[in-house]
Amino acid sequence: MYNVTTSLETKFCRFDTTPKLSDGSRIEGYASLFGATDQGGDIVEPGAYARSLEADRRVKMLWQHDPCEPIGIWDHVQEDGKGLYVKGRLLDSVMRAREAAALIEAGAIDGLSIGYRTVRAQKNDKGQRLLSEVELWEVSLVTFPMLPQARLSGAGADAAKAEDLRDLATVFENARRNLAARIAR
Repeated sequence: MYNVTTSLETKFCRFDTTPKLSDGSRIEGYASLFGATDQGGDIVEPGAYARSLEADRRVKMLWQHDPCEPIGIWDHVQEDGKGLYVKGRLLDSVMRAREAAALIEAGAIDGLSIGYRTVRAQKNDKGQRLLSEVELWEVSLVTFPMLPQARLSGAGADAAKAEDLRDLATVFENARRNLAARIAR
């Protein structure tokens, strides 16, 4: 078992594509991916965030891990089969959030990063630290992410598009049935 640390640690994630804002200030993506080795040699294991997320504590959205620079609200933070998925809003009333939105749209900012405290970890035979439980404090927008495989608006956008297509298909099917019923009369 690895010694537990009490200091704040951070992990960065890189977006594969240019991050996109929706509804003017909404942002989403994966802040952490399970099983992926980051540039610091750490691997977050599935379930590592579960206890922290059950604690019903709001995960903060910060600018570059600066606790003096909250820039928005994470409305949705959850573990899924892929990693730690976050969805939130940059606050238009906060100057730094407006700047962040402009930088995201320009492609100058393309990273997410987690701030946490390690609760349980152990080293594997390759000397990598396997994080099995962490206390999640914040997810930041950052310039230089540590985990290149993470993506913004990947699975969330694809799922939303699929749901929109299903809704559209239902509308067309209902219209077809109504038209067929009118013709049959």
